[in-house]
Amino acid sequence: MRIREGCAREFAGRVRGVKVASLVPSATEILFALGLGDEVVAVTHECDWPGEATRLPRLTRSVLPPGLEPAEIDSRVRELTGRGEAIYELDRERLAALEPDLIVTQAVCAVCAVSYDEVCSLAAGLPGEPAVLSLDPSTLDDVFGDVRQVAAACGRKQLGERLAKELARRVETVRSRTERAARPRVLALEWLDPPYIGGHWVPEMIAAAGGADALGEPGARSRTATWDELEASSPDVVVVMPCGLYADEAAAQARAHAEEIARLGAERIVAVDAASSFSRPGPRLADGVELLGHVLHPESVPAPEALAWVELGAGARAA
Repeated sequence: MRIREGCAREFAGRVRGVKVASLVPSATEILFALGLGDEVVAVTHECDWPGEATRLPRLTRSVLPPGLEPAEIDSRVRELTGRGEAIYELDRERLAALEPDLIVTQAVCAVCAVSYDEVCSLAAGLPGEPAVLSLDPSTLDDVFGDVRQVAAACGRKQLGERLAKELARRVETVRSRTERAARPRVLALEWLDPPYIGGHWVPEMIAAAGGADALGEPGARSRTATWDELEASSPDVVVVMPCGLYADEAAAQARAHAEEIARLGAERIVAVDAASSFSRPGPRLADGVELLGHVLHPESVPAPEALAWVELGAGARAA
């Protein structure tokens, strides 16, 4: 968490009734998981969890045209960010009209939210000069720390402590159930055209689930790789988790690149629900660890309820 100096005033004894504008889906999920949904006055166009969030005013929209192929999305994002232009547009008038006390955003990924600098600049001119809280996690501990900080910012420190401890407990439960098992080499793909290696908290999730990440490093940013490099990593399991996509979409992307993925020589290929349990640094990362634990070690970790995943190849099935 950070509050940029000169951006907005710091928090001072926040109390019940804080009006919060969430500009990143993971923050929305944290707020609702804390039981603070009634204090959220607006969210982004991508906030689709929980269901109550979809009924709140939307503050953003994507500038990318619909229907782009993955390679086109990557190209357009690189072009825009290379020119210093935003991927998202912010409804400044609606935000001002809502008069939030707190705006929660992030700066860890230029592709995932409105520019942090833009939010800070806007907040400085809004009525009451709302505070801007930036959540920029790189590890699981960072994510759990953000849960605590969001709760504290809303005057509910104990709620944050309770939720963070519960999430950490769930991760450690999976770790303890898989620590004596053989550790398959796992390759996490956060994008396929071009291929991106899973980064930030994903390698830790793989380790907690009883796997060994074939290429990713804990806390490091996601990065591009060639198919030759991926093949040389000799994965046992390939987990397809395109950022922001759901399991059926991930499976479709995997099938579109079936030839390249087959070259990797993995024993198993699994498409998972990245949008809910891997790419958003919020409470549902614990779900993702439980899912990976089951995928890698089904004899030790039960299948999580209501999580989608697709095992590709002979006898492909959905769970």
